Amino acid sequence: MSIYNKINTGFSLGTDEPITSGIEDVIYIFNADDIVLTYDTTNPLIVKGLTAVSNAKVYKFEGTNNSFNTTSKLTKTQVGPRYTEEIDFNIAGLSVEVKAQLMAMGYGRVRAIAVNNYKSSDSAIELFGAVNGLILTDAERNAADESLDGGYKLKLTNPDKMKEPYPPRAVSIAPTSGTATYASTIAAIEALVVTA
Repeated sequence: MSIYNKINTGFSLGTDEPITSGIEDVIYIFNADDIVLTYDTTNPLIVKGLTAVSNAKVYKFEGTNNSFNTTSKLTKTQVGPRYTEEIDFNIAGLSVEVKAQLMAMGYGRVRAIAVNNYKSSDSAIELFGAVNGLILTDAERNAADESLDGGYKLKLTNPDKMKEPYPPRAVSIAPTSGTATYASTIAAIEALVVTA
């Protein structure tokens, strides 16, 4: 019986660029149907393009003091490995607009892009929910919570029984001419962000 995929390389921990935990205090969220993903033809783990449908936008959520976190967990299933993806973040707000966004994330599917603190990797920027999207599964507010000033603790994760077939995808978008870099990828994402 052949194996679907086979390992083809090794790795070692380097002292020149030690790994750094955590993600930046920003995530980009967009409706799953609003942005078309283009994958690298030789590697499905790389998203090389984001194209807005009918002038759709990406929404930027900014935080402070490590208020965002991402998690990817492998689960073995009868058809192979699947991944549960989660993004935890906080919203220090209590407006009607905030509540409307929470409702939208609970009913509709979104995708999210996170920027890792560790930049010396081709996965410095990652996309979560590429195939099945993410929904808001937890939205908790404790009015007396001083750490959030009464704001919301949120969790985006895959819908029930709809895990991802791949781990979070790397996002690597080239400029009009040249090769993809960290800066060109951030610029391409920012070009789709709603401006005030």
